[in-house]
Amino acid sequence: MTFDGLLFFPVTPCDEEERLDLEVFRRHVRQGVEAGCGAVFACCGTGEFPSLGLRDYAACVAAAVEEAAGRVPVVAGTGYGTAMALEFARAAQDGGASALLALPPYLVQAGQDGLRRHYEAIADGTRLPVILYQRDNAVFEPETVAALAEHPGVIGLKDGHGDLGLMRRIIEAAPPGMLYFNGLPTAELSQRGYRDLGVVRYSSAVFCFLPGLALACYRALRDGRDDVANRLIEGFYRPLVDLRGQGPGYAVSLIKAGVRLRGLDVGPVRRPLSDPSPEHLDRLAALIDRGLALLEELERSPDPA
Repeated sequence: MTFDGLLFFPVTPCDEEERLDLEVFRRHVRQGVEAGCGAVFACCGTGEFPSLGLRDYAACVAAAVEEAAGRVPVVAGTGYGTAMALEFARAAQDGGASALLALPPYLVQAGQDGLRRHYEAIADGTRLPVILYQRDNAVFEPETVAALAEHPGVIGLKDGHGDLGLMRRIIEAAPPGMLYFNGLPTAELSQRGYRDLGVVRYSSAVFCFLPGLALACYRALRDGRDDVANRLIEGFYRPLVDLRGQGPGYAVSLIKAGVRLRGLDVGPVRRPLSDPSPEHLDRLAALIDRGLALLEELERSPDPA
């Protein structure tokens, strides 16, 4: 698994009572695969993993695998403490997932030795390859990543911490062959810095509701056409980040709202998150219109993205 292409983190639909809508989830995943994603990361941060029970999680992973139908890998999130992380990992394995994204352990601030033993236990307890997710209370020293990379089940690291100096040291310390991902929210704004480190893979929450725009930006960044990327970043992504800063949890709730505004009723965000205010929904709708207009301009240009 090389995870070539833009990485798709689908939302997890539900009704007003927070009951899973599996058919809408299937449609959402199918649309993303058909739009051209490089992999599906099901039930991760954008997919509200912390709010899902094991039964709904298992159903979503299995459905994502069926909808992907071998066209792209399906990676499932796992997390909490070691015992629970292994329960979710086994459900993902049973559902046919290709790999795991191991989210930070729940609540605790652990030392490097504890983090290493936690992720080694996850890798020992499943046949699925494991991608480490660096953020919040799981920030690794380069030596820890190097030690974990020696485990045959650990294949990569997704960085949601954003310290490029630390990332450089991690890449230099770890053995060759590790896969690295930019996992910062709205990664398009930071991707040039990661690209300079050789980190070419990133996840795009915008792909959930504007896949054409997200792919245009991805291709521009990949191909070094920074003039095109700058037009999209200044015209759409930077205002989106400004809007994201207007409310707690908007990194998830704005994305789910964006999917709804584009015509797929994925329902509200689950507790404890809250949906965007009416004013912010209006701003998001205007931003979506601006993004579509930018994409149309690019497609009409002599060198379309």
